[in-house]
Amino acid sequence: MRNPVCLFAFVIAIFGAGNLLPASAWEHWGGDRGGSRFSPLNQITPDNVGNLVRAWEFRTGDLDRRAPEVMRRTKFQATPLLVEDSLIFCSPFNEVIALDPGSGAQKWRYDPKISTAQRPANRYNCRGVAYWVDGRAAENAACRARIFMGTNDARVIALDARTGTPCTDFGANGEIRLETDMALEWPGEFQITSAPVIASDTVIVGSAIADNRRAEAPPGTVRAFDARTGQPRWSFDPLLHDGVTAGHANVWAPMSVDEERGLVFLPTSSPSPDFWGGKRPGNNDHANSVVALRAGTGERVWSYQTVHHDVWDYDLPAQPTLARIDTGEGQRDVVIQPTKQGFVFVLDRDTGKPIWPVEERSVPQGGAEGEQLSPTQPFPTHVPAMLPQQISADGVFGLIPFWDGEACRAQVASARNDGLYTPPSTQGTVVYPMTGGGVNWGGAAFDPVNQILYANTTRAIHIVKLLPRATVADGFNPPPGHDFGRQQGTPFAMTRAVALSPLGLLCNKPPWGEMVAVDLKAGKILWRARVGTTEDRAPLGIAFHFGTPLVSGVAITAGGLVFSGAMDAYLRAFDARSGQELWQGRLPVPGVANPMTYLWKGEQYVAIGAGGHSESGTTIGDSVVAFRLARPGESPSLMSRTIDRPGGRFSAGAAAAAVVVLLMAMLAWRWRRNRKLRKQPHAQ
Repeated sequence: MRNPVCLFAFVIAIFGAGNLLPASAWEHWGGDRGGSRFSPLNQITPDNVGNLVRAWEFRTGDLDRRAPEVMRRTKFQATPLLVEDSLIFCSPFNEVIALDPGSGAQKWRYDPKISTAQRPANRYNCRGVAYWVDGRAAENAACRARIFMGTNDARVIALDARTGTPCTDFGANGEIRLETDMALEWPGEFQITSAPVIASDTVIVGSAIADNRRAEAPPGTVRAFDARTGQPRWSFDPLLHDGVTAGHANVWAPMSVDEERGLVFLPTSSPSPDFWGGKRPGNNDHANSVVALRAGTGERVWSYQTVHHDVWDYDLPAQPTLARIDTGEGQRDVVIQPTKQGFVFVLDRDTGKPIWPVEERSVPQGGAEGEQLSPTQPFPTHVPAMLPQQISADGVFGLIPFWDGEACRAQVASARNDGLYTPPSTQGTVVYPMTGGGVNWGGAAFDPVNQILYANTTRAIHIVKLLPRATVADGFNPPPGHDFGRQQGTPFAMTRAVALSPLGLLCNKPPWGEMVAVDLKAGKILWRARVGTTEDRAPLGIAFHFGTPLVSGVAITAGGLVFSGAMDAYLRAFDARSGQELWQGRLPVPGVANPMTYLWKGEQYVAIGAGGHSESGTTIGDSVVAFRLARPGESPSLMSRTIDRPGGRFSAGAAAAAVVVLLMAMLAWRWRRNRKLRKQPHAQ
């Protein structure tokens, strides 16, 4: 179905004209308001993707201007928007930058001058901005088209999308500052990392709050403001507080909007603290839930909980994906919610009820002292989990026999490990999938034509251990490589660590990162593909095809391709039908961000933020890179076809080393031969 006329007709029939984006556009963080990450562009195909060349690279300048210790606290996760003839994105320090889509040249820049002394709990991070056009304003009026952004220091800022100047009629000189309902322990405890969403003329923002600090913590209030004036419209605290001492249940992940229904969909997180819930009895509604609100009033329409009484940090990290699917019994408008556990919940968009059965199954019990676990948890039955949800000591990985694998086996064997939802313990508990997923903030993508869901997944083990309060002195320092949470107001502090071998490799067997394609109607996995290599982490650039942890997401196109970054420094393209990896484009550092695609002056581009991810230990950078098909007279360079491929640097280095060794051997042979000749007696 690559004929563009047929494709557009089909997509219009599925989405309705009100939700269809122009073929050239990527006007929302997730591609559209519902986060489908699908583009109807089809210029780049499996047949010609090998002819992609780098169109341009833009550097924000942070790497040169910021102190190294500050840059070590950054995560470059921004996805640019194509709006107002510009690519617009935000840096980890909330600088908003507009680029020429064809050349990557800067058109304007706005710097909110956030403090770099605040040490935000979730690092310096800005996943994106939101775009809105005021239909009541005159065509050429200032700030008719606006860019909205939430900041690391808890401001909401409105800018003119054409010039980058603040919209002075919004709040105080273009910004409003969010106030928390509780004093913060330090300025960075509360921040905004994901892009706002806009429904009609209402701007809606969530928040990111430091985990595991205390039981009585700031609430995860979602706030809404008038898009023109910045005046407060409504606020919504997801957590029901009756008999509960807890905060959070915040919405740190991106939200979705159904403009026609006037609904906004919230993926809520877990209550505080994450790993002990004795002071928050019950299921903790509406934490760990997909919540549908009236966008204009904040009234709750429905809520569906994916984890009861969460003590595993299995919050909802991903944008709810809005789609129309063929269920086998007709078309239905649905909300698709992937989870850290690898589940896919498919809910009716009007009622929140599961489209296919979800079973409440018994889960492991015997929590820590004072805990009040839920006896059951919801398990979708139609759509299979996207990754394994249990690991044994026999399932560990090692490169060197009887050494690193044995060390991993000992880690897993020493901890409590009864499968998914094993409660945290003082012994130590295996949490698998780890608290980072499964699926993380990159979310899922949905192809409305072929009715296929795509998502990146991570496979790794966390070992979570509860520490009795009496054993944790004020100056307590966790072991190296361990996160530490005081969980003040509870009987236990906690540590959390990824299970790693002495070589620094993940303890579970590869793959460590996979892209998964799911046929929702049939309820089956179509294919799996490993994404990423060890090239940028292993000594000498050895490129084991193990896959890498994948917190970021994908972009899919009508051309039949799926694009993704990874923890190595490549943007990749996969065949959407088979999962075959077709192309890699070298990046300056890993692109741990969601890619996007757009049409500019008749050419399709694919762009990604390439700035690394400090929490994952990648190289840090400050680039946005775009690729397009080679023009007449152009072709991919020899470098891009050879050395700039996974394993290319190792192969080139090995070849160079072999040449050096051969030359040295030849020189040694000649030296020895000449020495022998000099020692022979001369003929008389």
